[in-house]
Amino acid sequence: MPQIPIIMPQLGESIAEARIVNFLVQPGASVEADQDLIEVETDKATMTVASPCKGKIEKFTAKLDESYAVGATLGQIEATKEETARLGLDVSSVTASEAGHVSKSDEKRISGRVQPTVRGLPVPANAAGASYLSPRLKARMDELGLHAADLAGVAGSGAAGRVTVEDFEKYIASLDKHKMSAASSMRVAVADAMRRSWTRPLATVGLPVQLDAVLAHRKASNPKPGPALYALRALALALAENSAVAGRLVGNKIVHPSSIDVGFAVEAEDGVLVPVIRNADQKPLKDLTQRYNELVELARARKLPADATGGSIATVTNFGTFGLIWATPIPLPEQTLVLGMGAGRRVPFWDEKTNQFVPVMEANLTLSFDHRVLDGGAAGRLLQRIAQLISEPAKL
Repeated sequence: MPQIPIIMPQLGESIAEARIVNFLVQPGASVEADQDLIEVETDKATMTVASPCKGKIEKFTAKLDESYAVGATLGQIEATKEETARLGLDVSSVTASEAGHVSKSDEKRISGRVQPTVRGLPVPANAAGASYLSPRLKARMDELGLHAADLAGVAGSGAAGRVTVEDFEKYIASLDKHKMSAASSMRVAVADAMRRSWTRPLATVGLPVQLDAVLAHRKASNPKPGPALYALRALALALAENSAVAGRLVGNKIVHPSSIDVGFAVEAEDGVLVPVIRNADQKPLKDLTQRYNELVELARARKLPADATGGSIATVTNFGTFGLIWATPIPLPEQTLVLGMGAGRRVPFWDEKTNQFVPVMEANLTLSFDHRVLDGGAAGRLLQRIAQLISEPAKL
C-alpha cells in the first residue's frame, strides 16, 4: 500500500525548524486526516504536526529532542489507494515493486512544491512568495532596492516553498525578457506607502447616506463646497467629539492626535496627493471652501505648500468621481482612518409619512480602519455619526 510522508510544516513566517518533544500516537495506530500526531517546539511556541491523511502509522523517522527543518520528513503513513487518490497523488506510479514508497513528484506535491493539476490559476498554487527572507536574500534585495511584496508571485523551490536566492536570481533574469518602463517617483512613493499600510489588519464598514440636503445646500452656496468637503467637515466634527478613535497604536500605547488635521485625496498625474486642512473642526464649512478649492488646484499642479502636507490624522477620498459606488480605501501608514464617498444615485426610499416610496439621492459612505485600534462597533458608531452630520449640512 502507498506510504504518505509526514512533513514538518511551516509553523510561522520566521520559523525554520522545530524540535520533537512528544509523539501523540504510536506506530501501528490508525489515524484520521488532520489528527495531531507529533508535538513540536519552536523558539516561540509549542505546536503540533497533523496527519496529512487517513491511514495507519507505518513508522516515525524523527527522534525525540532532535530538531528538523521545515519540509523534512518525520515519518510515514500507510494509506489506501482511495485515500491516496483523494489527495490527488498519482496512484498509478506506485507499483508493486515500489510498494511502501511515494514517488518523488508525489512527495513534493504533498509538501506543496509542484505545479497544481488545476490550470488557469492567476499564479501557481505553490507561489507563496517570500514569506521568509534569509539574510543573504535580504542583502541581495536591498542591493536592488526591492521589497518582499515584489516577490509575491515567485514560486520557491526551498523548504515549504520558500524563495531561495537562486529562485530570486532566475526571477530577476526572466524580467529582461519582458517590456519594462520606469515607474515615476510618485508611483514608487504611493506603492511604498500602500505596502507599509498593508502590514496592519485593516477592515471596512459602510452605510448609505441621503444627499438631497447636501445638494440643496451646495446649490445655494457661493462658492460651492466640493462633495468631499462636506464629508471632511463631518469627519472632523465627529473626531473632535472623540479623537481617541483616530489615535495610532505604537507598541502598547494609543497616541492621541493633538489637533484635528484631515487630508483629502486628489488625483494627480500618475498618483494621488493628499493636501491637509489644519484644525478642520474649528472652521465652518463656508470658511473652508476657498482653501479646499485652492489646495485641489495646487495638488493637481503638484505644487502643494509645506504647511498643507503631512501630519494629518485621517483622509477623505471621493471615489464617486470615478463612478464607483463602493470601495475599500487603504489608510495611509501614519493614519488609522480613511473615509470614502461613493457616487450618488437616485433610489427609492420608503417615506413613513406618506406611506409610499419616494425618490432620493443616495451615496455609500465607507470607513476603512486599523483593526488594532478600532473594532467594528466603534467604527460603525463613528460612521453613523458622520452620516448624521452630513444629513444636516447647514450645521457644518
